[in-house]
Amino acid sequence: MRGQPITNAMTIDVEDYFQVSALAPYIPRDQWDARECRVEANVERILLLLDQQQTKATFFTLGWIAERYPHLVRWIVDAGHELASHGYGHQRASELDEAEFAADVGTAKKLLEDLSGHEVKGYRAPSFSIGEGNLWAFDCLERAGYRYSSSIYPIRHDHYGMPDAPRFAHQVRAGLLELPVTTARFFDRNWPASGGGYFRLLPYPLSRWLLQKVNELDHQPAIFYFHPWEIDAGQPRVPGISAKTRFRHYLNLSYTEGRLKRLLADFDWGRMDDVFLGLAARPSTVN
Repeated sequence: MRGQPITNAMTIDVEDYFQVSALAPYIPRDQWDARECRVEANVERILLLLDQQQTKATFFTLGWIAERYPHLVRWIVDAGHELASHGYGHQRASELDEAEFAADVGTAKKLLEDLSGHEVKGYRAPSFSIGEGNLWAFDCLERAGYRYSSSIYPIRHDHYGMPDAPRFAHQVRAGLLELPVTTARFFDRNWPASGGGYFRLLPYPLSRWLLQKVNELDHQPAIFYFHPWEIDAGQPRVPGISAKTRFRHYLNLSYTEGRLKRLLADFDWGRMDDVFLGLAARPSTVN
């Protein structure tokens, strides 16, 4: 007899197209306010999609966005979703020193809590930028009062990754869990199975199979993520970018929403805090 389906965690990293790390060399931070901001309309579309599928999710939201669109924060929490932190200004944790990182995550947490009236339990580093070189970041998160992080991607990648990190939920500090985004293990290697650009690149049946493998063979909940700009095929094109960046950023944008609808129907989904904070952490610890 087949057991109860596993509830997986659906997550959205709330940032706009011009804040993506790969576009940072082409769009200076001091130009952000002059750019057409499309995140508001895209989050509204996502909330409607989640409501239609009766799904709750976690929104890792930039403080920069929340400060300018406080009603967006209220939309998220009023719909019953979890509001979590993506830091304030989308600076990679690996590019900040300890004091700068502590200020960023503390500012973002207070801002989001003040706007929403809800405790912010979770944090995700921009570009999964916590790794072997800055594990002190977990000390900062613990001191700031976060209860979990989802900041490590245990794969090899040219922009991020900690391939030898534990693949599933584990305690990194007293009272602080790390919830790595999902990988599938085969051929003695971790392979991405959790969304983002890979979800746009791979055929949908393959993405679905990878998630099923984690649920059925590892008996673990998966963590899936995407960005609001990934459902926005009409976003402005940034001129002068490299072919590699153009491919990664614009590939299959017009198909993402349809694939998300299938994904929401094919698996059970919930908020990060509901899925994981009651889960007994594995004994492995990142020091």
